[in-house]
Amino acid sequence: MIRVALAGLGSVWRRRLAKDETGRREIARAVYYNTTGVLVNGHLRTRPRIVGHLRFDGISGLDPNYPSRAVHRVFECAEPCIWKGQNKLMFERRIQPPTNPDLYLVVARSENTGALKVGTAGWRSGNSWVISFSEDGEQQEAMLLMASGSWIRSQLGIFILEPQPRVPWVARLQLHSDPW
Repeated sequence: MIRVALAGLGSVWRRRLAKDETGRREIARAVYYNTTGVLVNGHLRTRPRIVGHLRFDGISGLDPNYPSRAVHRVFECAEPCIWKGQNKLMFERRIQPPTNPDLYLVVARSENTGALKVGTAGWRSGNSWVISFSEDGEQQEAMLLMASGSWIRSQLGIFILEPQPRVPWVARLQLHSDPW
C-alpha cells in the first residue's frame, strides 16, 4: 500500500453501480472512475494517447457529489498497475488526519503548463508515472503519479512538484526554468 495525496483530478468521471443478489443496481456500492479529457466541439471527451484511470470505491472516502473535496487529502492506495493494457490506481480509503504522502496524483493541463512533449526523451523525471494522457489539437490533460521534487517539461519550461512545508499533503507544480 502507498499513501497518495490528491493534488488534482481529471476532467472525466464515470460511475458503475453494483448489483445486489436480485440483480438490482445499488448506488451504495457504486464505483467511480476518473480520467483525463479535453473539450472536442464543445463536449468533454477522452482522447487518450495513454489510457488509464483512478478508481474510487464507495467506501474510499470520495463524496461523488463533491469530488473536489478529495483534493489535498491523503488516501491509502493499492500499488499502481497495468491491467488489460490500461494504467490503474485504486484509492481504497481516505487517511484521517492527513499525513505525509509517499506520492502525489497531479493533473497537468496545457492551459496551465503549456504543451507537454509526451513520449519524447526528457519530458518527465524518472520518478513519475503517467496514469492517463488525453490530447486533441493544442489541448492536453495529463494525470501523473509523482514524488516530491519530480518534474515535467513543457514548452514553457520545467515544472517541479513542490509540497507546502507546513501541510505536506498539499503540493503544486511550480515553473522553474526557461523553455527548451
